[in-house]
Amino acid sequence: MITRQHTVAATAAALVVLTACGSSEDAATTSTARSTLTVFAAASLKATFTQLGASFEASHPGVTVTFNFAGSSDLVTQIQQGAPADVFASADTKNMDKATADSLISGEPVPFASNTLEIAVPPGNPAKVATLKDIINPAVKLVICAPEVPCGSAAEKVEAAAGLAFTPVSEESSVTDVLNMVATGQADAGLVYVTDVKGAAGKVEGVTLPESSAAVNTYPIGALAGTKNASLAKDFIALVTGAEGQKVLADAGFAKP
Repeated sequence: MITRQHTVAATAAALVVLTACGSSEDAATTSTARSTLTVFAAASLKATFTQLGASFEASHPGVTVTFNFAGSSDLVTQIQQGAPADVFASADTKNMDKATADSLISGEPVPFASNTLEIAVPPGNPAKVATLKDIINPAVKLVICAPEVPCGSAAEKVEAAAGLAFTPVSEESSVTDVLNMVATGQADAGLVYVTDVKGAAGKVEGVTLPESSAAVNTYPIGALAGTKNASLAKDFIALVTGAEGQKVLADAGFAKP
């Protein structure tokens, strides 16, 4: 004989089971709701974008921002070959134009910063580099970026404007590689961005380069046409181009586009 007490107990037990199931389903839903935003960005943006990525994650619970930092030309090649990405930020318009020409960018890329070259030398400036002419001295071990990389293209423009002929001991695939060679004493001088010298304070010193006005690099950013996170990509671009992003970039030494 089923008593009222038995009915109440059975009902309570069923509720416990349903609640437990509901909790499991909610937990599973929360777990699968996490998203990853993949950003391909020029090597010179590593410090600023890493900071902005942390800020983005804080304002977008459940979202993880992953970065691929490299030379802009390498990044374009990876994107052209099908590497999955949601946002691309280039250190020049030339490499962004390659992605746009292949219909890999959604909409119009947005310029968000600019940068100019500076001569980086090891602490103490052992080779006594004071001007651009000093780096063409055969005794000075000069390192620059490869021509296809934005910083290398800028170096070529400065070289032509000054009527000089550089004879580097090495041409690197990213500006951070050039900076590292100077910082570790493998080179006496390297042509890098103003922001790189500022970011490596204590590891290198900077020699101002008036001729750099002949090669100002404008940085554009855009969402990839194949992104599955269009809304997040739009939000990240808004962060970079908005007040917070512009302040972070300015603090790092970037100029307005």
